[in-house]
Amino acid sequence: MSSFKYTAGLNNVGSYQVSGMPFASGSLSARAGDAVEIQFPYVTSWVQIINHSTSHELTCSFSEAGLDGNNHFKIHASHNTNKEGGYHPTLNLKITSLFFTGSDDFDVIAGLTGLPVERVTNASPSGSNWSGSVGVG
Repeated sequence: MSSFKYTAGLNNVGSYQVSGMPFASGSLSARAGDAVEIQFPYVTSWVQIINHSTSHELTCSFSEAGLDGNNHFKIHASHNTNKEGGYHPTLNLKITSLFFTGSDDFDVIAGLTGLPVERVTNASPSGSNWSGSVGVG
């Protein structure tokens, strides 16, 4: 008798088609010069980042090494809404953490799948959250 137990993995379409479990972390600060990591309890289906600072640009990366190199993106100060009054677009990403620096007031909102973060481990050369992958750092 086999002891194999089937479980959903990273490429399980149904895990991303259903509504995500809510995740919100607000009034965050990453101004001390050190990277701030937000770890998600499950693999995300989507993420939204809102920079409320009126004077500090927020730098975001998918790995700590990405903050130091060229593998990051910036959310500009006082550009946290578009012309219709909505927030930054939703990023459809399956990640387990994000790294930030630069802003003294930002929020992170995400929709979580039911996939444990261990599903990403060993998906890249150096382990979880795609660290070491091209474009991640």
